[in-house]
Amino acid sequence: MHPAIGIALLLTVLQVSRGQKVTSLTACLADQSLRLDCRYENTTTLPIQYEFSLTRETKKHVLYGTVGVPEHTYRSRTNLTSKHNLKVLFLSAFTTKDEGTYTCELRLSGQPSSVSSQNVSVLRDKLVKCEGISLLAQNTSWLLLLLLSLSLLQATDFISL
Repeated sequence: MHPAIGIALLLTVLQVSRGQKVTSLTACLADQSLRLDCRYENTTTLPIQYEFSLTRETKKHVLYGTVGVPEHTYRSRTNLTSKHNLKVLFLSAFTTKDEGTYTCELRLSGQPSSVSSQNVSVLRDKLVKCEGISLLAQNTSWLLLLLLSLSLLQATDFISL
């Protein structure tokens, strides 16, 4: 075997073996929606497939993802946002009928043995409210504009501090 092929094969195996790992799955209540935050590490350039599911009374229900087919009853109630190493699933109109064990599962495309997942048990009465982002953090540009305006007004002797 040519040495370059051997090195390329070794790098591919190492890349797949490190791949991705779900580091945490948390749940909270945002208004009347369940919010699931799936945080993960990704050390590969291979595409990641994902799946959010709910297990209730030993039956698995696929909510959203690229692995299994989401059940019809959940399609209109789910919304996903993705950021760097974070997938956030919202399940609207969350009720006690939606209680159970939620799972976030990641796998590398074309690598069925490279599965990483985390579970979280969700009971409506035990859910914490999602932490809100402070008004100042949301409107940092407005705060900066206000501070710049004050110094400009002070420089023109319009106000005195």
